[in-house]
Amino acid sequence: MEKNLAQKYNHKAVEEGKYNRWIEKGYFTAGDKSKDPFTIVIPPPNVTGILHIGHAWDNTLQDIISRYKRMQGYDMLFLPGMDHAGIATQAKVDARLKSEGISRYDLGREKFLERAWEWKAEYAKTIRTQWGKLGNSLDYSRERFTMDDGFNDAVRHVFVKLYNEGLIYRGWRIINWDPEARTALSNIEVYYQDDPGKMYHFKYVVKETGEEFVVATTRPETMFGDVCVVVNPSDEKLNHLIGKHTTNPANGQELPIIGDDYVEIGFGTGAMKCTPAHDPNDFAIAERHHLEKPICMNPDGTMNELCGKYEGMDRYVAREALVKQIETDGNLVKIEEMTHNVAHSERTHCVVEQYLSQQWFVKMKPLAEDVLKHQADEETKINFYPERFEKTFNGWLENIEDWCISRQLWWGHRIPAWYNTVTGETYVGETDPEDTTNWVQDEDVLDTWFSSALWPFATLGWPEETEDLARYYPTNTMVTGYDIIFFWVARMAFQARHFTKNRPFKDVLIHGLLRDAQGRKMSKSLGNGIDPMKVIEEYGIDALRFFLTTNSTPGQDMRYIPEKVEAAGNFINKIWNASRFVFMNLPEGMKVEDVDLTHLSLADAWIINRLNETITHVTENMEKYEFALVGNELYSFVWDDFCSWYVEMSKTALNGTDEVAKRAAQSTLYVCLKAIVGLLQPFMPFVTEEIYDLLPGAKESINLESWPTMIENVTACDLTAMARAISAIQKIREVKIVNDLKPSTLIHIALKDLDGNTIKADEAMSAIIMKLAKAEWQDTLEGDLTVEAIQGGSLYIPSSELSNPEEEIKKLEAEIERLKSEIARSTGILSNQGFIAKAPTAKIENEKQKLEAYQKQYAVIEERLNVLKK
Repeated sequence: MEKNLAQKYNHKAVEEGKYNRWIEKGYFTAGDKSKDPFTIVIPPPNVTGILHIGHAWDNTLQDIISRYKRMQGYDMLFLPGMDHAGIATQAKVDARLKSEGISRYDLGREKFLERAWEWKAEYAKTIRTQWGKLGNSLDYSRERFTMDDGFNDAVRHVFVKLYNEGLIYRGWRIINWDPEARTALSNIEVYYQDDPGKMYHFKYVVKETGEEFVVATTRPETMFGDVCVVVNPSDEKLNHLIGKHTTNPANGQELPIIGDDYVEIGFGTGAMKCTPAHDPNDFAIAERHHLEKPICMNPDGTMNELCGKYEGMDRYVAREALVKQIETDGNLVKIEEMTHNVAHSERTHCVVEQYLSQQWFVKMKPLAEDVLKHQADEETKINFYPERFEKTFNGWLENIEDWCISRQLWWGHRIPAWYNTVTGETYVGETDPEDTTNWVQDEDVLDTWFSSALWPFATLGWPEETEDLARYYPTNTMVTGYDIIFFWVARMAFQARHFTKNRPFKDVLIHGLLRDAQGRKMSKSLGNGIDPMKVIEEYGIDALRFFLTTNSTPGQDMRYIPEKVEAAGNFINKIWNASRFVFMNLPEGMKVEDVDLTHLSLADAWIINRLNETITHVTENMEKYEFALVGNELYSFVWDDFCSWYVEMSKTALNGTDEVAKRAAQSTLYVCLKAIVGLLQPFMPFVTEEIYDLLPGAKESINLESWPTMIENVTACDLTAMARAISAIQKIREVKIVNDLKPSTLIHIALKDLDGNTIKADEAMSAIIMKLAKAEWQDTLEGDLTVEAIQGGSLYIPSSELSNPEEEIKKLEAEIERLKSEIARSTGILSNQGFIAKAPTAKIENEKQKLEAYQKQYAVIEERLNVLKK
């Protein structure tokens, strides 16, 4: 193999063929029983289409954790799988059939399901290809699908057990109904938007007295399902009507006037029509008063036989016709234009109907209470990152309602219930009735979330007591967005607690939504969606991965900004070029045994001490899922400390005649580069593999490498002193530019600490300052001295060596303003009692130290300004 990398970084060449080789070699196949297990099950993408940029973010976060844990020596199982996605997939297949000029009803259930399975096979293949493009280190030998045979067995087992325990029941309830898809919807499948509408005010007449009053509604078409008019018993203006009767303006039917305190006094007209089959609040009133619940609409959104001449009309056409009729009859009082929040189907985008339907439900309260009990126990709870989302999770469980689990679809887990057409009996079982004569299976399927709630344990073979289940469950970390805490995280929690007597995962890492550069949610209607495959084509997967995982803190939304992806690519270029420098300067045939860190220069000792500090901080933050902090730390160390400073510092030894110094620099370069690619491997698996392969002593793949640990027995280095010297070099370069001096112009300097104590020149550090800034460090300087604030102290230069005192005044005045701002900011933070009460002691102390440093620097600069202005 060649010793050096290609002259230019080319992401396509670097990524080519690596993933397939990793899979063929089995690097990601779990099962090493000599190691402790660590498990992540991928949130299964829907087989509705291709992965979007949100999937890329979610998957990459999981893959970073997986690669990190694998390097730490765990038997890492990153388990892949996909979700059948019920209504979403059926809608896609329906659309394809429509383009062919047919419908699912033309095919029939069995033929339609064949087409749905074909769709699944097609898109599952695409998703696997995209997983590979993203670099996901998945164990494909354990891939699952929410409708494979084993999963189907698990779903039936759960349904039957909950039914036998009285936790699943069939009943009539108001549910979200999609008239276009003709199915019930879960809350997750409904979105709300402000739509223009109208409030219709109709005149009602009391039959017994002739008194007139007004009732208002936004949905006149549902008046055919009205059973009464309701007023509040405490409403002094209208409570005298209770017990009397009125006539429905829609159909002339007599309606009783009843009292119920649900009606808010002073709101609207004070009188409310009650339509129990088309409104959940009206349904509750009907339950309390034992009223009938007539349905006036067909499942497809047309009016039914209760509506007389309007039967068969679309609900909105019927609305307009009915209002005209009521106006003709003299009962229309007024129509008010308004905007109201309306529920829409996420899949078909039609307006959702609140609809009385016989459905299957899960009794949620006992299941939720069990989870909440364990959330109060530190040993058994699910840990949320960020912690604040636990309140969201608990709050939903505390106020939970029964869950409608049946869907009027063909694609999904068919409900394991059969009805006897002769006796009327119901049979619920894991297997079909022994004698199928006169037995008809329920036509409905289960909500997609019912099966995906079993994902963490059914993927491992449950309800069978498999070896994988015993070893890898409960899983360790779940990564998902805050938008499905209620609908998926909570459901996994209660199903796991009920059926496995355990939590489904120890930690759940919550991320936000990926938005466009303007902060808008990505959507087809806005045309602002991002195809991750196109981004990979342009910038490479390593750049995309680094951007996605280091630009947002846990729980926060993130904006997709192409310039930041490009910046990540520039960072990789920097790493590539630094690596080329290292390889060109390592001795021919170097072996790991040749590494010698016993005679380090100041620069060598400094960079290795900074490396150790970086390894410590990065490891701590990886454990807390603080990948943005990890990214910042790695960027700072690699770009600034290693590339910008140490590489330059090392050239003296590398180009010199001192073989001991040269060997120390070469060893330091090797140790640093090996650690850098190890620390970056979870984020940038492709480019780090390419670089790692050329390192002396490299294993077959970086996937077999261990996580970097601190370099032991290295000469200690005063990091503060080195940071001050680097700050001085930066300031010297800046001063030369401002004063129109060539970089090669020799100037003299002196240094003082923050307390004004002179720092005596150090031979090794003096040599670094001379090489990198062409400045001679002296213990003392005489005469008029220009002063500059630097990190940890002040820099002094003879004013006679500079040519622009007016420019110095401007700079110092700007510096004074900057320090004023920093002092005000720091003072404000430290005077904030909320911050003092909640912040860690170390953070408070760090802020105090900053404030003290700013104040001392301010005093020095102010003194120099006073001298210049005399």
